[in-house]
Amino acid sequence: MELLREMLSPDFLLRDALYTVVVVGLACPLIGVFFILRRLVFLGVALPQISSTGVALALSLHVWFGHHDHGHSHGQHDTSTAVAFSGALVFSILTVIVLTFLERRRKGIAEGWLGTAFVVATATSLLLIAKCPQAEQGWLDLFRGEVIAITQHELLWTGGILALVLGLLAVFRREFLLVSYDWRLAITQGRSVFGWNLLLFTLIGLTVAATVMTVGPLIAFGFLIVPTLIAKVFASTMPRLLVAGSLIGGTCAFVGFYLAFRWDLPVGPAAVGLLGILFLIAHAGAFIGQKVFSGSAT
Repeated sequence: MELLREMLSPDFLLRDALYTVVVVGLACPLIGVFFILRRLVFLGVALPQISSTGVALALSLHVWFGHHDHGHSHGQHDTSTAVAFSGALVFSILTVIVLTFLERRRKGIAEGWLGTAFVVATATSLLLIAKCPQAEQGWLDLFRGEVIAITQHELLWTGGILALVLGLLAVFRREFLLVSYDWRLAITQGRSVFGWNLLLFTLIGLTVAATVMTVGPLIAFGFLIVPTLIAKVFASTMPRLLVAGSLIGGTCAFVGFYLAFRWDLPVGPAAVGLLGILFLIAHAGAFIGQKVFSGSAT
């Protein structure tokens, strides 16, 4: 209890990191639900990794083109953060534009394309940091989900971006749900499927870029996908799915941070590992319940 009181104190040393992880945990399932609706779960894996490749490339170029002073002043940190975010955003937006054109041509987003993109992005990241050791530590910290160094500035702009994305999703929810559920019906109603898909994927790309920059691809993927898959076991309507997924994400983010702080673990693997345990429990419970119910019915 003493540790919990310390974490809830306004003077908690890592409060910015804690608040950021919880905000991501609450917000990402509300955005990641569209991966589930469109059966694009693997996109949730590939897109954060592609975005992190943008981070690796941007940081490497930043070093190669004459920025060799690797001190830790506030201005240099802000510049590196801006460069890395630009790389993540550019790679995310380019990826979603390609995916939108694939959907427009009705070819679908084949798993082969996404699998290839994921593997190539991972290999490219590793090659870049191998040739640029100065950018290696920051990229590896992102990849491992090391979030304890998050600043108040990063908390505010991550929260601001997520608030903007959620606001637009709320305003245009009917259009986004329609093109996700039944694009043929959307066409008959005169909706621009390409335009709405492009906007939706752009918002997803913006979310991925922001979350990858602050909490890394592991947490970004985990909280975009897994809370909704857990909630889907027992939530029968869209509002319940959204509320349950967000609550599961926020709770696991907080509890995962608590466990990581208590046992000196990296926050990302602890939070995502907790999500994995809940996923197994939820699906095992649903399976057992189905068997018991079917047995009693006979």
